[in-house]
Amino acid sequence: MTKAAARKPQVKSFDEAYYQRYYEDAKTRVHDKTRIARLARAVTNMITWHGGQLSTALDVGAGAGLWRDWFAKHHPRTKYRSIEVSPYACAKYGHEQRDISAWRARDRFDLIVCQGVLQYIADDGAAAAIENLGAMARGFLYLEAITRGDFDTVCDQAKTDGDVHLRSAKWYRERLGAHFTNLGCGLYYARRGPLQFYELEKA
Repeated sequence: MTKAAARKPQVKSFDEAYYQRYYEDAKTRVHDKTRIARLARAVTNMITWHGGQLSTALDVGAGAGLWRDWFAKHHPRTKYRSIEVSPYACAKYGHEQRDISAWRARDRFDLIVCQGVLQYIADDGAAAAIENLGAMARGFLYLEAITRGDFDTVCDQAKTDGDVHLRSAKWYRERLGAHFTNLGCGLYYARRGPLQFYELEKA
């Protein structure tokens, strides 16, 4: 797929073929259990380091449930909720079917994981999704969303779905900044939360 084509996303079905390519096939999947385990361990250790709670967690766009499985093994006392827009993934992996651009829970969560989701949503929907994330967060957010610059310079395009909405990092920062303090490495903290951070801990 050319870079030009990558900037014209189509409506995605997130069907079995999608999950086979990006989650199941070892040659083309983006992450596996080992990589997610390293990431989850890093994120939760940073939360512990900062003195944050980890009683509740929400996984937005939970995919193959790799975060959920890690939490079940390593943090079984954390009340974990996973949502997905894909009917296929919900049926196979047992998530609630929800669209983060149009849904928010009444609960607030100590950790929200939103990995590889926002780039699949058009601008208005992605902005609404960030508002929903902000409303549900009482603690930390782990966010991963590829930008236009990422796709052009960092991403392995053989393993990266280019059929997405590529926006600037500034676009995301402006909207996230209304709700979160950026701690770097994809970790954010809700501005309403009680924790304080040293100046050089913040991005």
